[in-house]
Amino acid sequence: MTSLGDNTTVVGEPSHSNHPRKEYSEATAVPYKGGTVGRNKEIGNDFISTQEIEDRPFFVPIGKHGVVDALQRLDAQLVKSGQSNILSKKSPVAWTGHEVSPGNIGLINHGGVPKILTKPGRYPRFPFGWWWARTFKGIKGLSDTVIDFQGLTVVQVSQNQAAVISDPQNRIFVIKNSGFAAYSVEGSYTVLGIVDQTHLPDRIQDGVTKVVLGWSQEVKMQSSIGGSKMKDYVAALFLNIPANNCAILQRGDDLELIGAGQHCVTNPEITLRGLYTLGENQLELPTKDIYTRDQVPVSLTIYLKWQLQEPLKLTQHGYDSVYTALHDKTQSILTQIVSHLDYSSIIKQRSLGPDNLDDGQDPSSAFLDALRTRAMDDLTLAAQEYGIELRDLAVIDRQFKGEIAHTMDKLTTRALQAQVEAANVDRENSNKIKQEEGALSVARIAAQARNTKADAEAYAIIATAKAHAEKIKIEAEAESNAILTRARAYKQIEDSASPLARDIQLRQMDIQRVQAYGNKTVFVPNEVFAGQMASSMAAGMAAGLGSKQ
Repeated sequence: MTSLGDNTTVVGEPSHSNHPRKEYSEATAVPYKGGTVGRNKEIGNDFISTQEIEDRPFFVPIGKHGVVDALQRLDAQLVKSGQSNILSKKSPVAWTGHEVSPGNIGLINHGGVPKILTKPGRYPRFPFGWWWARTFKGIKGLSDTVIDFQGLTVVQVSQNQAAVISDPQNRIFVIKNSGFAAYSVEGSYTVLGIVDQTHLPDRIQDGVTKVVLGWSQEVKMQSSIGGSKMKDYVAALFLNIPANNCAILQRGDDLELIGAGQHCVTNPEITLRGLYTLGENQLELPTKDIYTRDQVPVSLTIYLKWQLQEPLKLTQHGYDSVYTALHDKTQSILTQIVSHLDYSSIIKQRSLGPDNLDDGQDPSSAFLDALRTRAMDDLTLAAQEYGIELRDLAVIDRQFKGEIAHTMDKLTTRALQAQVEAANVDRENSNKIKQEEGALSVARIAAQARNTKADAEAYAIIATAKAHAEKIKIEAEAESNAILTRARAYKQIEDSASPLARDIQLRQMDIQRVQAYGNKTVFVPNEVFAGQMASSMAAGMAAGLGSKQ
């Protein structure tokens, strides 16, 4: 088994490639116990077949000069060994005959021997002496993947392809990113299949975790058994392993681990033991019935998280999957733990996790303590023996069985019903309280609304009264101001007028008084005019007396 420069491993006879091997430093290798797996590293020297492809007779690899150069070298080997040449010596013409365009070759059957026309041009059907034993069989492209004609086999594959070939001795070999030209004097070269190495059809996944482990494809060969009976045999197995996964190969009692990449197995002594993922996995693992110390059967559901570190250890213990190894060991350890515990100490606790870790004073914590100490420790040690790192363990469910469990389920059901009824009563009381609180809140809001309305009305009345008083005050002030203004005006008139004007004004005032009080009213003068009034009064009285007489 060899690892090639393009990170492809061939188990069996080494495949052929035009590209020289690249050298990688030890830093690119991935160490595993049981072998070193890395890019372009040899994996297990006892798995390597010693025969090289070039040791076959009349077998020429296609080099950088192409198919025509390989055919010329093959023709030289045949002539040197005394065989008929395969390259035609006929020269082309430009005016008639079978046309061979550039990039193609012409095929001629010369009495069962192949003749190849490599030069472009036209090849006429005469002279008749040259063509009577020859038959033109058409043309083929120089870039065709497979050319098979009269014992001549030309195969060339691209970078992503691999050709599985069976030689005249029915030995299988693989061609990748290269090609060859060969002529079989005895037997034949048979192309069993052309494989797309990066798009293999068969997906391989873990049956429990459903993780994709890789892809594979089998190339089969038909063999004749007892005359016309044909049977298919697997000639090559191709594997495409994604990153962080691996595969284990077996030959007899020897195991070998190969890493991620493209691999091909052609050695019939080597079989594929299994594919594994090296990533983290988690799973719910149900156990079988386990009996407590008081003979009550219980089944547990365990949550496990793990990572496979050394697949060879797991395989050496006879397990094909991590689940099988952990299931057997978990069942054994939990049986030992539960068999020393009572039913009452288990039923009170349903799960183990970070949310329910206590201080150990609760009598129901014996089950959890046992799981935390014994189960986790024992499973960790057992998993290390199988190359597994146990990351987490938790009990997520338990189911009791039997008559006692049935009775306890009834009691538990009654207790749950009582709890439900009590919860319903509490809920009803809570609803009533909330209703009363709601009514109280409504009344409080209504009272606040009434108070607000009364305050608004009182404020409006006060504002109206203030406005009316202000109006009266303004009117009184205006009237008093008017009176004051008139008095000041009269005074100014009196101060500034002549005696004649004052006399005229006094006369007007007398007229107004008489008009106001009547012509029979007697007006008494004030102290300012006392002297005048006395003489006037005397004259008036005298006049009155005289008229009466």
